[in-house]
Amino acid sequence: MATTRTSLEAQEQDKRLESAKRLQLQLEQADLRLEKHNKDFSTYRLQTDDLEDGEDLSLKDPAIVATDVSEQISFLRKLKFQYLEQNAKDKYVKSIVSDIDDAPIVTADDNRELAALNEEKKAKLKVAKEALAEVQHNVRTLAPMVEEDYIRVKQATERANFLAQKILDARLALLRLRQTHPHPRLTITTAEQKLADQVTEMQELSDQVDAVKKEVKVVKEKVKTGALEVEKLRIQQTESERMMEALHLEDDDNRLVPLYDWYTASLHLHRSIFNLEESDSVSENELRLTYRLTESATATVVLIFAPDTRELAGVETVGFEEVGVDTTDIIEQHIQTNDPAGLIALLLSRARAALDGDT
Repeated sequence: MATTRTSLEAQEQDKRLESAKRLQLQLEQADLRLEKHNKDFSTYRLQTDDLEDGEDLSLKDPAIVATDVSEQISFLRKLKFQYLEQNAKDKYVKSIVSDIDDAPIVTADDNRELAALNEEKKAKLKVAKEALAEVQHNVRTLAPMVEEDYIRVKQATERANFLAQKILDARLALLRLRQTHPHPRLTITTAEQKLADQVTEMQELSDQVDAVKKEVKVVKEKVKTGALEVEKLRIQQTESERMMEALHLEDDDNRLVPLYDWYTASLHLHRSIFNLEESDSVSENELRLTYRLTESATATVVLIFAPDTRELAGVETVGFEEVGVDTTDIIEQHIQTNDPAGLIALLLSRARAALDGDT
């Protein structure tokens, strides 16, 4: 019996929940905005400019009208109560002071009938109160559930609208892409094949880069070896010049020819290895050397020697800073070791390495 009653109550609650949902949906679709109108009505204040000639401000302002209506309702209720009280008193007095023949006869049956009628009305009122209490209880119980369902439905609706907008944006973007890239378009198979070809090509290029780096390394080693050889030849040239000065050879001495040939060959070798374009002895202790780095770039090294000791005293460079080579530390290091040949070889190798890295 209890199970049947619980089932009936659940069905009744479901029906009421469905009715509440339908009513809420109708209210949302009706767009009544009662709270907004009530707030506007309560806070509205009529401007004096809106009044016509002879009209009172109190008859136009809704807030004042609402206050007057509330006061009038309260006054009418009091007036009704006073009327009922006076009517009852009047009937009671008339029933007492009037003649017995004219007075209404109230018997015990009438009192019992009225008592039964009152009991019946009390029973109906009790049933109505119980029903009202049950309805209020159901409302208090179901209201949070309805609110949760409403929030979920609202969130789902907002998400559906958001997803619909995203779908529309995606379709528009796809339409733009199709207009931008007409047929024939790149298919997945063609794209994968193109990617495979690009991977193969990148691997081949990487192998070529490794091979070129190895060749560059070998060439640098050869250049370094050639620089050392040139330095040895330069030392020999210096010693030969000293020997010539010591011997005081004459211009027509036959021993100058081999020395000249040797010097020419050394200079030619130096030019071929280091791309020496121009050498100029500015003074007795200053030598200006210009080298070709690339087809459009040159660099100049000015070697300044001490007049007495013939040791390297200072170095000036032109064109190395433009290719990104810092020559300060290199110059100081080689001035301390008195190594002009190593200085020139290192400067040229750094400059050419920087140019190779840029390319």
